[in-house]
Amino acid sequence: MAQTTSRRPAKAAKKAAAKRPAATKPTLLSGGNPQIAKGYGDAPVQAYIAAMPGWKRDVGRHLDALIVRTVPGVHKAVKWNTPFYGVEDQGGWFIAFHCFTKYVKVTFFRGTSLHPLPPGESKHKEVRYLDIYEDGLDEAQLVAWVKQASQLPGERL
Repeated sequence: MAQTTSRRPAKAAKKAAAKRPAATKPTLLSGGNPQIAKGYGDAPVQAYIAAMPGWKRDVGRHLDALIVRTVPGVHKAVKWNTPFYGVEDQGGWFIAFHCFTKYVKVTFFRGTSLHPLPPGESKHKEVRYLDIYEDGLDEAQLVAWVKQASQLPGERL
């Protein structure tokens, strides 16, 4: 008996492949901030960092490593297209960062309790900001702020 072959499976496979989304660049929102689905744990934070454009990706990797090294056991999440870091015992988040066109903004939720004060003011009573530009940052000062911030009550968001 002769074996017959059908072209249908090959066509069906081609159609299915055509419907699958091709590997594309991540969606960047205004200011170049990556659009990443809300999620808890390291994976969504790493997806956010991988999607950060240009030199900001290195800043994101550096910030993440610095926070993890300074606060062992830190909890992570991505909410509102922003990586958040918190300490379980403190009841909330103590720091986050977000991409803008020319800088990465680090948010200290209880920033007015840090010494010295981070330079960026906020319309929110306790929040302070640090803007990191391509030319670098004062790592020793940032580590000191991260350590202090992690020991304060966290922000529930």
